[in-house]
Amino acid sequence: MASNDDIMRALGRVEGRLTGIEDSVSNLRDEVSDEKDNAHKSRSVIHRRLDEQAKQIHLLDMTVTVSSNVDGQIREEIKNLAETVEKNHEAVAPTLEEWNKMKTLGYGISGLIAFAGLTVGGIVAYMSDGAVAALRHWLKIN
Repeated sequence: MASNDDIMRALGRVEGRLTGIEDSVSNLRDEVSDEKDNAHKSRSVIHRRLDEQAKQIHLLDMTVTVSSNVDGQIREEIKNLAETVEKNHEAVAPTLEEWNKMKTLGYGISGLIAFAGLTVGGIVAYMSDGAVAALRHWLKIN
């Protein structure tokens, strides 16, 4: 049979091994806890990024929707402006036509006055020698 000392030594060795096992388990728990914390942080970062992406996609959808509505309004306004311009052009066309006729008539009258002035100037130049001679004869200047 084993003596009391042998049993105590065996128990001491078992106790030492259990202490080593407890330390190992404690270290493993710490590492697993650290891994859990890291995984939690990583997941929270991923969820935050996904939330940001969802917000950005929502804002992009809203921007596209607003842009589409604005584009439709602008097209409608351009159509209305084109119709207004066309109506105004039709309303003003007779007045513009009359104005062009008056302008053409003004050019004709100006040309006629210029032609008459040239004619009178030519006649005066042609007859000036005779007029000078008649004036000298009348004033009796040699």
